[in-house]
Amino acid sequence: MADQLIRATAADGGIRAVGTITTRLTEEARQRHKLSYVATAALGRTMAAGLLLASSMKREDARVNIRVEGNGPLGGILVDARPDGTVRGYVSNPSVELPPNAIGKLDVGKAVGPEGYLYVVRDVGYGYPYSSTVELISGEIGDDISHYLITSEQTPSALLLGVFVGAEGVTAAGGLLLQVLPRAARDESLIQTLESRVAQLSGFTPLLRSGKSLTDIFQDLLGDMDLQILPDRRLVRFHCGCSFDRVLGALKLLGEVELQDMIEKDDGAEATCHFCGEVYRASSAELADLITILREEATAR
Repeated sequence: MADQLIRATAADGGIRAVGTITTRLTEEARQRHKLSYVATAALGRTMAAGLLLASSMKREDARVNIRVEGNGPLGGILVDARPDGTVRGYVSNPSVELPPNAIGKLDVGKAVGPEGYLYVVRDVGYGYPYSSTVELISGEIGDDISHYLITSEQTPSALLLGVFVGAEGVTAAGGLLLQVLPRAARDESLIQTLESRVAQLSGFTPLLRSGKSLTDIFQDLLGDMDLQILPDRRLVRFHCGCSFDRVLGALKLLGEVELQDMIEKDDGAEATCHFCGEVYRASSAELADLITILREEATAR
């Protein structure tokens, strides 16, 4: 099943639902960053959450940044997602591995750590970005982002995130976001019904692994609530905008002395993109060209 994102409404527009399948892009991130099992689950959940949060943004240049800084051995997680369906991200310590938790699942909560902060930045594409910070409550990512939605955005929300990774790699990943919008937020019975139905689910990846599509999941949860699935099905993918030209631009900022030192000591320069793991190498000749440009620019001033 292709990585994708679909949106829907229910309860006469009082409920907003977004679902995404991110299996392939999570596997790509696992391979690019050489992630352990638990690191794959942590980053995969956060990338799915980023896509779900970005799905409501209108402008093509909008974006959502999610940064998780816990006290566990995994270190930080950083994800950048856009409404066009592209996402990228990394973890500080990708090789960290832990034994399963008490119920036999990957112990993301312990890897991230229950103490620390979640930072969410919404850049709508103009003006100043909106930034929010909340304390972590479990480190399980889904719980923490649900807490953010309720406390910072004051929107009753249910969020399911999941990544199933085995010896063959990632075989199921994605997430589901249900939100009661302000027009229906006073309907306590509606909120209770949603909470009850979500509570009965065993998780998100078991649904995918059983063969259910996003449409099937929406029908099961909201089919009797005037469900309206929107037609703009969106493909999602791992994508990083880094390039060799950007690397050269960054190297140029180091200045002539530092560039000359790289030529003499290292016979060039090497840079690795944190977000995607791509390695870029600049030769001594290319560094010499940058020095020439810097001298020309200095002369022209």
